[in-house]
Amino acid sequence: MSEMDIKSEKKSDDDLEAELEEIESGEGDVKDLTIERLKEEIRLLKGRIKALEFNIEFEREAFERERRQAQEEIDSLKRERYLLRKQLDELLKPPLLLGEIMEILSEREVIVKSSTGQMFITSVYSKLDPRDISVGRRVAMDKNNLVIMRVLPPGKDPIVVAAEVIERPKETYADIGGLEEVIEEVKETVELPLLKPELFREIGIEPPKGVLLVGPPGTGKTLIAKAVANKTKATFIRLVGSELVQKFIGEGGRLVRELFQMAREKAPSIIFIDEIDAIGAKRMAMDTTGDREVQRTLMQLLAEMDGFKPLENVAIMAATNRMDILDEALLRPGRFDRIIRIELPDEEGRYQILKIHTRGMKLHKGVNLKSIAAATEGYSGADIRNLCTEAGMFAIREGKRRVTMDHFMKAKEKIDRKREEEESRRRIGDKGMYL
Repeated sequence: MSEMDIKSEKKSDDDLEAELEEIESGEGDVKDLTIERLKEEIRLLKGRIKALEFNIEFEREAFERERRQAQEEIDSLKRERYLLRKQLDELLKPPLLLGEIMEILSEREVIVKSSTGQMFITSVYSKLDPRDISVGRRVAMDKNNLVIMRVLPPGKDPIVVAAEVIERPKETYADIGGLEEVIEEVKETVELPLLKPELFREIGIEPPKGVLLVGPPGTGKTLIAKAVANKTKATFIRLVGSELVQKFIGEGGRLVRELFQMAREKAPSIIFIDEIDAIGAKRMAMDTTGDREVQRTLMQLLAEMDGFKPLENVAIMAATNRMDILDEALLRPGRFDRIIRIELPDEEGRYQILKIHTRGMKLHKGVNLKSIAAATEGYSGADIRNLCTEAGMFAIREGKRRVTMDHFMKAKEKIDRKREEEESRRRIGDKGMYL
C-alpha cells in the first residue's frame, strides 16, 4: 500500500470520526450516513487492517533475520571458546618422557629404558590395556612419577621411511651400455628369486641373498640399481652407507634394524646400500667412540643379513669402489653370495655407451662414434656421458645446429686436461702423506 493511499485513508478516517462526533452532539444528521457511506467506511477499515498486518509481517521477518544472525554469532563464539579451551588444556598438559619397555615384571609393573639411557622400574596406568604392553614397545611416561601414561605406535626413523623409493627412476637396462653380462647376473641374483621363487624350491636350493657391485667410480653401479628399481615391482629401498653413521651411541644399529624390519613388512623388497664401505670397513682396535659406533652398526648389519631372522623375499644390493677395505665377514657367502666386478669399459663397451648418450643428439654426418670410442681409452661411462655433454656445449657456443667431430675432439682435450690436473693433485697429496 502506497503512502498516498495511507494518507487518503487517514483523511477519510478523520472525516468519519468528525461526522460521528457531530451526530453524538446532535449537530449532524443521521440520514447523511447512508448505506453506501458505511460500506465505504468498512472498506477503508479493512484496508487499514491489511496495512497493519503487512507492517507486522515485515517487522516479524526483520526480527527473525536479526535473531538468526545473533544465533550464528553465538555459535561462532562457542566454537572459538571450545578451541581456545582445548589449546589451553594442551599448553597446560605436562610433557611426557619417551621410553622403551625392556622387561615385563607383572601386569602393571615393567622395566623401562628412558630416552636418556637410564632404566626404571615403573607402573602402568590403570586405564591402559595390558595386552598393549610388550617388550620393545615405545611408551610415554609422566615426567614426575614415571608412570606409563600412553603406549605409542611402533614408529620408524624418518631416514628409514624416506629410503623407500616411491617414484620409480626413469633409467632402464637399455640405458646401460657394455654391461650385458653384469645385467644378466644381476637379474638372476636379484629379480629371479623375487619373481619366480618356485624355481629355487623345485631345485632344492636357497636363492642368493645379496649382490655386491664393485668397480671404479662412474662405471654404472648406481645406474644398474636404478634400472633394477625401474624394472622390478618389488619395494625398492635405497640408502647411502654414510646415513647409517649416527652421532649417538646405538642410533646406527637401530636404523639398520628398522631398515630390515620395513623391508620384511613390505616384502617382496630390495635393499640397496650405496657406498657400503662407509660402515663396512674392516674392524680394528680403535680407541675413538666414533669408530666403535661404526663397528656396532656393522655388526648389526651382519646380524640382519645372516642371523636368526630369515630374509624371505628380501634381496640385498650394495655398491662400493673400495672393496679392499671391506670387512671379511661382510664378503663371505651367506651375506653377499655374488660379488660382481664392473671394470672400465673396453672399446666395444665405450661404443655402446656412446650410442646411448648420443641417440638424442643432432650429430653431423661426419661424426664417427667408433673412432671416438677408440680414442677414449680409460674412460668410464660417466666420463663418456660428460664427453657428449661438453661436445654439445661447444656446438652451442659456436652457434651450430649439429655436433661435429671437431666438437668431440675439443671436448676430449678439455676432459683430458681435467683428468691430468686431478691426477697431479692426487700425487701431490700422496707425497704429502709420506713426508
